[in-house]
Amino acid sequence: MAVPIRTAVAGLCAGLVAALLTTVPARAEPHDQAWAVTEAPHAPRARISLDDTTGTLSLAVSRDGRTVIEPSPVGIVTEQADLSQNLRFLHRKDRLIDERYRAKSGKRLDRRVRMNETRLSFATSAGARLDLVVRASADGVAYRYVLPTGYGDVLGETSAFNLAPDASAWLGTYRVDNEGQFAQYTAATAPTGEYSDQALFATDGGYTLLAESDLTGTYSGARLAHTQGTGTYQIKLADDRVATDGPVKTPWRAMVTGDLATVTQSTFTDDLAPPSKVADSSWIRPGTVLWTWLAGGREAGQSLTAQKAYVDYAAERHWPYEAVDAGWYFKTDEWDTTDPNWQTNSWMPELVDYARAKGVGIIVWIHQRDLDTPEERAQWLPTLERWGVKGVKIDFMNSEAQPMLQWYDAILAETAAHHLMVDFHGSTIPKGIQRTWPQVMTLEGVAGEEKRTNTAAHLTTLPFTRNVIGSMDFTPGAFQRVGLRPNSDAAEVGLTVVAESGLQMFAGTPESYDARPLARAFFDQVPAAWDDTRLLAGQPGQEAVLARRSGDRWFLGGVYAGAAHTAEVPLTVGPGRWLVETIRDGADGLVQDRQVLRGGDTLTVDVVAGGGFAGIACPWRPGISTCYR
Repeated sequence: MAVPIRTAVAGLCAGLVAALLTTVPARAEPHDQAWAVTEAPHAPRARISLDDTTGTLSLAVSRDGRTVIEPSPVGIVTEQADLSQNLRFLHRKDRLIDERYRAKSGKRLDRRVRMNETRLSFATSAGARLDLVVRASADGVAYRYVLPTGYGDVLGETSAFNLAPDASAWLGTYRVDNEGQFAQYTAATAPTGEYSDQALFATDGGYTLLAESDLTGTYSGARLAHTQGTGTYQIKLADDRVATDGPVKTPWRAMVTGDLATVTQSTFTDDLAPPSKVADSSWIRPGTVLWTWLAGGREAGQSLTAQKAYVDYAAERHWPYEAVDAGWYFKTDEWDTTDPNWQTNSWMPELVDYARAKGVGIIVWIHQRDLDTPEERAQWLPTLERWGVKGVKIDFMNSEAQPMLQWYDAILAETAAHHLMVDFHGSTIPKGIQRTWPQVMTLEGVAGEEKRTNTAAHLTTLPFTRNVIGSMDFTPGAFQRVGLRPNSDAAEVGLTVVAESGLQMFAGTPESYDARPLARAFFDQVPAAWDDTRLLAGQPGQEAVLARRSGDRWFLGGVYAGAAHTAEVPLTVGPGRWLVETIRDGADGLVQDRQVLRGGDTLTVDVVAGGGFAGIACPWRPGISTCYR
């Protein structure tokens, strides 16, 4: 249940949305030209304005007449042209985007895209041209710059988002691995510094998540620069100079906008991205994974015997994958990879064969430094494919600068060619990557289970920030980390639903699962691909309850911050009668409850401090006693 939005947001985003949907330029002020665009009457509305005196552009966003983003600067500067001022309007072009596509992972597999797109063309007095492309949909507004002719390297953008100073803000301090924790401020009181561009604001017009889409090695990754005391968040690029060799098309500056449920359930950043470049995706199969790193896997990674035991456990539980983390190819007798027979020194082919016979696929960890050249990739990737490895967990990129983004471009094409699913760690965050390259099943880019400094408030913010924009490898299930995690066992079970990931890595020990048979049985049921996602209740930093559908069953996950209480959750999963089986914390461990409810009824669950719950809801009829299969 979303808390009412209290404050107002203004900025660059709003102006962009307005530009998308207006079909006729409207004179708004004596010295302004303005264009407005929207996808539907109650959808976000963008308004783009050109000041005829200064030739500067601004963009604002509103929804139902209420401010989302206040007028915010729009512009880009290159070596040879300042395209942020002294602009004059040339012409506009409009088109409707109506697409359907099917994803391999994420909040829902079948996607429908409807957007209005407006391209506004401007020029400087010297003839340098800037096209501002704006898109508006039911759940967001986005814009990008297109420079039809090259004007040298890009030196920066004047793009910014102006928000009402008292707008509620949930921000994560920027880190190169994108593993900063989220904390709540107001737009103006946030400390001076740099923040991840996945920033959430609550305004009079609704919630707005700032984001980026279609980022490639042709450009540079963005973060937000902020000075305390203002509501302005400036786009800052990872590179001081972005190398170009001709026309420029920047990533989308996206604003996912609506009520909290709309933002949480949105696939807007994926919808903005180019279609899949993988012609045959039949080999891409999401699933749950037994991952042993937090279970003492540092030593296990060097032991074939230990890894076979983990495979046996995954096979017994019918978990489709087992991940072998660091250590399996780092040995005292370092391999001589110049030897054409170097691969025979590894026990990995034996493990893959052993696992295959038991119906388990193997995913392997590998350091980015061992894949950073074409020669290394030509050694490793075909070898892993030949062995039968199903996927790679690539770690320690720790950069969104242009050279690293060009590496991403290369590895994405090459892993697709060698039929290897990908889990990026120490990485960028999803920016439309999973639509274009569907073998990317998940990315870290989050302060996840490995972090010892997480708070329950952080966990209840992630569904509304990081996980909005794509799969998140949080690695739930680390029951053995008592005292190192801020939540209860039932909340840990619920995280397997709350934290969406195409490869859902279970981070516990087999012993910890066996000691919690209710959690283990739930893990046996939970899938990693979803037909639909709904927010049942939520307020960033306080509570997050999500329902995700697989077939005719809805899986429920809830996490809470704060004191023990009885949670009341609307069961808005559809009409009819539902058998609901929930797992909660009891006095002596996990407890399971069963009840029959009608769609729309209130589900009540007793929640401990920092607790949560997990559950499954399935259609009920006489004779049905469980949702477990």
